[in-house]
Amino acid sequence: MDFLRNSPKHLRVVTGRLKGSYPLLVDLYLDMLLCGPGTTMPDKFDILIQDLDRLALSNCSHLGVFGEEVHRYQRNKPLSEEELTDFETKHNVRLPLDYSQFLTCVGNGGVGPYYGLFKLGEMDDGYEFAPWPNFMIGQLSTPFPHTSSWNDLTGRPKYPSRKADKDAYDKRIEAFDARYWDTRQIDGAIPICHLGCALRQWLVITGPEAGNIWCDDRADHKGLYPLQSKGRNRVTFFEWYRDWLDDALSKLQHLET
Repeated sequence: MDFLRNSPKHLRVVTGRLKGSYPLLVDLYLDMLLCGPGTTMPDKFDILIQDLDRLALSNCSHLGVFGEEVHRYQRNKPLSEEELTDFETKHNVRLPLDYSQFLTCVGNGGVGPYYGLFKLGEMDDGYEFAPWPNFMIGQLSTPFPHTSSWNDLTGRPKYPSRKADKDAYDKRIEAFDARYWDTRQIDGAIPICHLGCALRQWLVITGPEAGNIWCDDRADHKGLYPLQSKGRNRVTFFEWYRDWLDDALSKLQHLET
C-alpha cells in the first residue's frame, strides 16, 4: 500500500483499469489510501449502500433488470437491533450474520433480486406482499432437512384422459400436493424473494445449509435445490445480493456510456 501511495503513476494505472467497472469502490479505496495510516477500510455494507443509492438516484427505472418495476430500486427502512432480537427470540433462531447485518444496516426488504427482497416475516401474496401464512412456513428452529437437491414426485398422478376419472384424480393430486408442499420440507428456512408464478428463493437459517440460498421450483414440479452461481456450489446471502447488484450496475454503466 505504501508503494502505491508513493507512486502516483502506478496508482493511476491500477485504479484506472478498475474504475470503469467499480467507480464507487475505487473512489472509496483511493480515499483510504491517500489519507494515510489509520484510515478505516470501507465496510462491504457501506459500499453496498452507495451502489444502491447510485441506482436509486440514476432516475433510470428501465435498465432491463427483471422485476425493477416493482421495487424501483428503493430501499426499505432498516430494522432496529431490538426488532431483530425480538424476531430471533420469538422463533428461537439466529439469522445468518450477513443477512442480519443487511436488515439492520441496509434495509428490511425492498430493492433486490427478481421482484425485490421480502421484508422479514413477509412473502408474496398474489401481486402484493403479506405476513407469512402458517401453511407456507416450517419450524424455523428445526434444521433444514436437505443437503442436496430434492424432488420426490412419488405418487404424482397423471391427468386422466376420461372425464369419468376426474374425481379420483382430484383425490390423488390432493394427497400428492399435501406431501409435496408439506412445510416440513422447508423447516429451518425463510422466503426472501419470488420470481412470479409461485417460484421462490429461500435463505436457510438453521442446520448444515444455514447461510445458503435455495431455490423452490415446486410450482413447476422441479423441487428444491441449492442455488449455484459463477462456479460456486453454494451461494450465501451476501454473494447472492452482490451478484445481482453488480449485474444491475453493469446495465446502468452501459446506458451511461
